[in-house]
This record gives sequence, structure tokens and C-alpha cells, in this order.
Amino acid sequence: MLNPLKVTSTLSDETRFSIYQFMLQEKKSFSVQEIADRFHIHPNVARLHLTKLTEIEVISSEYEKTGKGGRPGRRYKAEGNGVTLSFPKRNYDELLKWTLDILSEFGDEANNIGKKVCYKKGAEDMDKYVLSHGKDRLQLTFDEKVEFINEAASLVGYVPLIKETPNGKTISFAVYNCPYHNEIQEHATLICDLHESYLKGQFDTLFDVKDFDQIESMTSSCDYCTYRITV
Repeated sequence: MLNPLKVTSTLSDETRFSIYQFMLQEKKSFSVQEIADRFHIHPNVARLHLTKLTEIEVISSEYEKTGKGGRPGRRYKAEGNGVTLSFPKRNYDELLKWTLDILSEFGDEANNIGKKVCYKKGAEDMDKYVLSHGKDRLQLTFDEKVEFINEAASLVGYVPLIKETPNGKTISFAVYNCPYHNEIQEHATLICDLHESYLKGQFDTLFDVKDFDQIESMTSSCDYCTYRITV
């Protein structure tokens, strides 16, 4: 098992952490040159960052087989589930599994209560986030609301996109780095309902939401969960 101090030390470099977040969201492999171009750094610097990330096992590397001869190049890819640290070690994953098993035993009633709780939590978190910036959410402009959604989204791994339509503005986004990816297979419906309710609470706090629709889901073999919101 890796020393947590080594992991945090490696990820403390801002550029290195940004590279890791980018690769985790994109879910595909990259060459040294592609990372260098994306982050506007020298290839040797990009190689150093990728090597450091490989050492703490948050990304993997393999030689690219081109069939063209010559020296094969390496390609790097983020490990699917990201990295979780705890000081000291606490088994929250096990506790989460127990909780989900209990909720599943109670069926639809527990699911409905859970959605109400998560919706309320999403709204409360967004309210607190706006207040922490010294703002009144009732006085926010549309652009300011979008900025708050962007900031809140950065840790989860989605980027909202705004489009004008005859029926109003639509906000679409895809969740690239689902924080509950490990639990989806066993508790897909429950996990997605609770997470979606939390997101609805966040959006409803800022916008007058007319429709909140899921377009794609990881539970249907999609790469991401995508949503479209009409405001």
C-alpha cells in the first residue's frame, strides 16, 4: 500500500494535479506530447509529471503498438476510480455499502425519503456556497449563477454548457468522474436517484428549472451520465 504522504506530496504540485484531473475526466490514454501540448509545457516536464503520477499508481502506462517500427512510445491513462485518502484509515466504503444495503431492503419508501434528503442537502450546500462568497442568491445575475455552478461542479467532474433555445436557456452537462462509481453496479437505481436529487437541489436553488432530464447513464453502458436542464 502506498504511503498517503507520498500521494499527497505528489499531487500537491498544481500542474501535476491538473494533469491528473484532466486525464481522470477524459478517460482515455495520452502521449507525453499530447499532455505537453494541452498544458503548454515542455515534453520533458510533461514526462516528469506523468512519471510521478505513475509512481503513486493513480495513472498507468503502456507502450503504444503502432506497427510502424522504431522505438514504441508510452501512453498514459488515469486509473478509473480516482484516489481516496484518509488519515488515519477509516473504512467509509464499507460503511457506505452497509447503508446502501439497508436502504435497498426498505425499498421504494426509503428511496423516496432518500431523494428528499439529498435534494434538501444539495439546496443547503449551494446556499452555503453562495453565502461564503458574500452574495445574495436572489440578487445573482444569470452569469453569476452559472459561475457558481461551474465552481461547485469542478470537484465532481462536470462542465455545464449553456445554449439558447426558443423555450429558454438549456444547461447541459456530463458527469465524467462520478463520485459513486464503485457502488453503481450493485445499487444503480438507488445511487443515481440520490445523486440526481442532490444535483436538482443545487440547480433549483439558483435557477427557475422547468425540466431536469437525464439523457445518458453509466448504468446503461454509457461513458458518462449526461443531463439537460431547461431554465
